[in-house]
Amino acid sequence: MSVLNIQFECLQFFLPLRQLILFARGEEAKKVVQETQEVLALLEEAFVKCSKGKAYFGGDSIGYIDITLGSLLGWLEVGEEVANVKFLDQSKTPGLVGWAKKFRLDDAAKEFIPEAEKLKQTVKMIQAMAKASLK
Repeated sequence: MSVLNIQFECLQFFLPLRQLILFARGEEAKKVVQETQEVLALLEEAFVKCSKGKAYFGGDSIGYIDITLGSLLGWLEVGEEVANVKFLDQSKTPGLVGWAKKFRLDDAAKEFIPEAEKLKQTVKMIQAMAKASLK
């Protein structure tokens, strides 16, 4: 799997997740959760192939793909809370679970992971603005 393909999968992962966090409810939310889980399964496969048993997508050190996907970890956490689901699950995505733990612990990588609490505040503000615009 090429770097561009992995970057595309990261984008595919984020767009439905954004929809889930901001607007999706009920049946639409279930569909978005399913789509997100499918993309995470593809990313798990990509991680296994690219990392070749190492800690990160590119091997022993954090690279561009790690930063790209790692910057979405805060959003993923918010999505998990909104949907009441665990996206990074040891039984379904063990490689990504381990990768995320290692990425979050890296001092240099921490600056790329937005804090979930700040993201939640941003989501509430966007939802309020959207609701106000419908009036």
